[in-house]
Parts: sequence; C-alpha cells; structure tokens
Amino acid sequence: MSLPDIVSREQWLAAREELLVKEKVVTRARDALNAERRRLPMVEIAEEYVFDGGDGKATLLDLFEGRVQLVVYHFMFAPEWEAGCRSCSAFLDQIGHLAHLKARGTSFAVVSRAPFPRILPFKARMGWTLPWYSSYDNGFNRDFEVTLEQSGQLVDRPGLSCFLRDGDRVFHTYSTYERGLDGLGSTTTLLDLTALGRQEEWEEPKGRASSLGAPAGSERVRYHDEYEF
Repeated sequence: MSLPDIVSREQWLAAREELLVKEKVVTRARDALNAERRRLPMVEIAEEYVFDGGDGKATLLDLFEGRVQLVVYHFMFAPEWEAGCRSCSAFLDQIGHLAHLKARGTSFAVVSRAPFPRILPFKARMGWTLPWYSSYDNGFNRDFEVTLEQSGQLVDRPGLSCFLRDGDRVFHTYSTYERGLDGLGSTTTLLDLTALGRQEEWEEPKGRASSLGAPAGSERVRYHDEYEF
C-alpha cells in the first residue's frame, strides 16, 4: 500500500495551507456554477403522470406534498428485478433526515419502473421510510431520460430531477445522471441543484432567499424534531 509521506507538524501545516488556497478556488467555482444552474430556464410539465405509492395513486403534483419544490431520485429497479440496484441503494443510504429539506419547502421522493408491490418488500428490507413511487404505468422514466432503449432493450440509469411548483403548475428545472450524482446526498448538495438553492442571502441570483416567507437559509435550521410542518 502506498501511504502519504511522513513529515513534521510544521511541514504538514505548510502543505495544508497551500492546498487550502486551491480548495477555496474550487469552492468559489462551485458557488458560481450553482448560481448558473439556478439561472437555467424551466419547462412546464404538461403530462399528467400517475404513480403508485403507499397511499395509492398519486400525480407528480401530489409528490410535492404541498411544498414548492420536489427532488426526485430515479432509482434503478426494473420491473422484472427482485431487488433494487446496489449502487442506487448505497445512494439512498446516505440521504439525511428529510426534515431539513422540508424546512426549505422541498420534498424528496424516489421513483422506479418496478411495480409498487415489488418495491414494497425491498423498501422494508432496507429499512427506508423515504417516499417511493412506481412509474410502471407511465412514461416518466423515458421522458426524463433515465430509461433508454439500447439494441432493442430498455436500460435504466441512475439520475436525479428537480421540479418547481407554482400553484398547480409544475415545472422541470434540472436533471443530472450517473457521475453527476457523485458527492450528492446531504441537504445542501441536494438544495444546490434546485431553482431556489439553499435560500441564503449571499446566493445569486438575488430574490430567492425569502421566497418561502421564512428566515433565510441557516437561520431556519433546527434540530430535526423541532420543525413545525
């Protein structure tokens, strides 16, 4: 095994300070990229998708649970599979408590092609309580390019899509796939993909931090059992 060099504390601090300069460059570049993502235009969803879930049938609007934003994780689970994708399962394992997303007006849901009766036992086996829906009877996966046709066969890939609601109108704001999921999972990384972002005053473009009529960003962070929904 190749291990790092052994140096003195002073040498380590010097090397760490040198690296910190580069890390700050990456942080500023990431902030600029997130701002550019928030400036993307959006497209209205005209299709009336109907999913199967724990409470029966649900539309895409229902998945918002009354909130203004929705993040959907496209979980690879083909209709003929007995269990979901291992990599997708590892991704869901790292999703934190949803209360912190909900406090920023953002819901999170999982969608797969497998019929809901096949999803349910696997979800129970994994011990997940995340909202999970089946798109077995609609074209949601194809329309959002997570189910592709290759050599005459349907092939799934992992992805994540973000939606914004204005009354009963639903808009698609962003999607990413495969390697674009690297590093995601925390509340802030998921919010960074949305049109409203973290809703911090320092974020660009201006005017979205107070869009939910609540204190901006970190000022509304609570212990997850202290939020009032």
